[in-house]
Amino acid sequence: MPNSKYFRIGYGIIIILIIIFLSTKVSFIFRPLEIIFTTLFFPFLIGGVIFYLLRPIVYYLGKHRVPKALSILLIYLLFIGLGTLLVFLLGPQLQNQFQGLIKNTPQIVDTLNDKINGLKQNEWFSRFQQNEYLTLDSITKKASDYAKDFSSNLGDKITSLIGIITSIATVIVTVPFIVFYMLKDSEGIGSRVENVLPYLQASEAKRILKDMDEALSSYIQGQAIAAFLVGVMMYIGYSIIGLDYSLILAITAMITNIIPFLGAFIAFVPAFIIGLIMSPFMALKVAIVVIVVQQIDGNVTSPLIMGRKLDVHPLTVILILLVAGNMAGFLGMILGVPFYALLKVVVSHTYRLYQLNREKEHNGIKIVD
Repeated sequence: MPNSKYFRIGYGIIIILIIIFLSTKVSFIFRPLEIIFTTLFFPFLIGGVIFYLLRPIVYYLGKHRVPKALSILLIYLLFIGLGTLLVFLLGPQLQNQFQGLIKNTPQIVDTLNDKINGLKQNEWFSRFQQNEYLTLDSITKKASDYAKDFSSNLGDKITSLIGIITSIATVIVTVPFIVFYMLKDSEGIGSRVENVLPYLQASEAKRILKDMDEALSSYIQGQAIAAFLVGVMMYIGYSIIGLDYSLILAITAMITNIIPFLGAFIAFVPAFIIGLIMSPFMALKVAIVVIVVQQIDGNVTSPLIMGRKLDVHPLTVILILLVAGNMAGFLGMILGVPFYALLKVVVSHTYRLYQLNREKEHNGIKIVD
């Protein structure tokens, strides 16, 4: 049997695939692990994001000799106070806009249908309609079928909604405790690595963890600040042009902005629809506001805040979003880029260690087992 390096790699891949295949045949063993993972995933995901956002403040207070536990409690009290202040300042306006949006939804839908019917009569659009695979009637029919399906399964939807609300309540209760202990013990990982691994392996492992930590930290903090600034600029712009539901649309833009490139387009669609219903000129003003804000974000705020720490080419980001979005939907588009950044760190360090081992083996020394 061949014993070359490539055949050994092939044997390893075959063994891994066999293990994965056999694992699917003993689901009673792995099903509890799946339940544990799905239960803990979102609390630790949200907790990890908050951890990276609050850690700089904890470090700053620590430099001024404030005990870490006290720092965390002070930060919690500060954010509770700021949250309460925001509720008092923006809560009534947000509530009025939500109520108005819910109340006017039938009218918005009817107005949108009238504009679509008017668009059908347009000579230029009728040429576009000649494409039998993509017509306005087919799109409208699919939307109508989806609405009917949603209505017929309303009971199941309500049950799912109750489950989602329960999960959200669980996350709200558990995340503060997760973040507290993550912030309190954030510096203990390095010492645990040193205790488990030999010196050379521990030093390399700590270096990999440090680079992964820096990549995640720069991405999460930068995206959060950039998204907040985009939301503020959108709200100011929408308020200046007099767009209805400006606060809701600005919050939508802030949330979707965490998705690179595509987030701006996703937020633009509902704002453009509301503007179009008000008047074609308002839709034009919405487009101008979005273009101006995205130019400021793309050329000023994001480069200043995030720089080029991730060193990911824009085309690579687009491909990641397409693949991750197809695999895991909205969540995949959010997590795709940071996951790629972490994978890039691990692969680059692994390749560097491989190169070092090859050099040392030529000299008769092997540094990493």
